[in-house]
Amino acid sequence: MNIFRLTGDLSHLAAIVILLLKIWKTRSCAGISGKSQLLFALVFTTRYLDLFTSFISFYNTSMKLIYIACSYATVYLIYMKFKATYDGNHDTFRVEFLVVPVGGLSFLVNHEFSPLEILWTFSIYLESVAILPQLFMISKTGEAETITTHYLFFLGLYRALYLVNWIWRFYFEGFFDLIAVVAGVVQTILYCDFFYLYITKVLKGKKLSLPA
Repeated sequence: MNIFRLTGDLSHLAAIVILLLKIWKTRSCAGISGKSQLLFALVFTTRYLDLFTSFISFYNTSMKLIYIACSYATVYLIYMKFKATYDGNHDTFRVEFLVVPVGGLSFLVNHEFSPLEILWTFSIYLESVAILPQLFMISKTGEAETITTHYLFFLGLYRALYLVNWIWRFYFEGFFDLIAVVAGVVQTILYCDFFYLYITKVLKGKKLSLPA
């Protein structure tokens, strides 16, 4: 494992912890897209089915279990425990416009036409666009809380670091996964505008707003 993957994993974990702490401490999920969190839960569920078939390392297994557990804990907090604070009126992105095309693409473009491989591919494609409901929600409400922007920043940083990880592995290990790289590039592009606003506004103490 190289430093870019490790820091990418830690950034991903930081994003998840920031979000969970935000919801728990404020006793509110206001400003958080439940639909994005449902998509992430679906991403981790379909990606880590290999927990039942193979063992790579204690670290690998532990991180997979943490991601799955945290994603479902977040969904529970949004749709059950703090449901009264969930802003469903603004969380209106049509997720079927993401899930259906991604599902079809995973059947057409994959490394191997087998159930586990198709589901893994589906998770890679879906993760690249799973943040769209959250970004759409911010554009509808006009702004985002600072803690929510920190969550988004670390989530985007995780993906950017993973792109560097793929480059490192290509040059030093001869490993290249076109599906993962292309999906990672798409996901990083979606964060570019956010990164700019985060650096120019949030780090200067201003609230972040995305264009409608």
